[in-house]
Amino acid sequence: MTSKKSGNKAAQAPDASATLRKWATRAVIAFVVYVTCSFLDRIKDRWYVFDPKALHALAQDAVKAHPDDINAIIPYIVSNLTAEYPASAIALNTNSSEWVLNNAGGAMGAMYIIHASITEYLIIFGTPLGTEGHTGMHTADDYFNILVGEQWAFDPPKLEMERYRPGEVHHLPRGHVKQYKMHEGCFAMEYARGWIPLMLPFGLADVFSSTLDYWSFYHTVRITARENIRNLLIGKI
Repeated sequence: MTSKKSGNKAAQAPDASATLRKWATRAVIAFVVYVTCSFLDRIKDRWYVFDPKALHALAQDAVKAHPDDINAIIPYIVSNLTAEYPASAIALNTNSSEWVLNNAGGAMGAMYIIHASITEYLIIFGTPLGTEGHTGMHTADDYFNILVGEQWAFDPPKLEMERYRPGEVHHLPRGHVKQYKMHEGCFAMEYARGWIPLMLPFGLADVFSSTLDYWSFYHTVRITARENIRNLLIGKI
């Protein structure tokens, strides 16, 4: 009996040692990942090209030049962006016919991707029908510049409705969430800055959970990947 008990103890000792090494390795990996992500988060602003205030001013100018005319506002914005930012500084998608349906957080609309990189995106998003849903919780700051129509928002515990009209900007800080509604046919220029890849699951999850719209999924991935690659090639991530 004594010999058998000694054998069991000897077998348990290596198992405990292996478990300890396994968890120690996991802790080291988690620490390295945390330190790396913290460092990258502190320096991500060096890759930003756009300025939220400048984009807001551009949206206001577009609204003043072509009030309630989204078909004229979009070319106005794109032409001003291409004049301001040379192709050597940033890649811009000037093909304004590349609209893709998008479902996210219960809201449905369409988007035209003007710029996409790892740290920024700039799109026109909206619908003439109106829609509402959840903003999602993101790792990027989001600036929603209203071009036509109105956007409404609800931010508990505040029980009053927020209202954003053409020429106004709705800033959603990263990590913050709201209910929102694109009311009376609303289109906006949306600018996000932060770690954009971490936002993609929110923007694409509805394809697999409800819509099964793989055609729109394909075009979203194709255009986003293409624009990211174009910006990587000129050194703008």
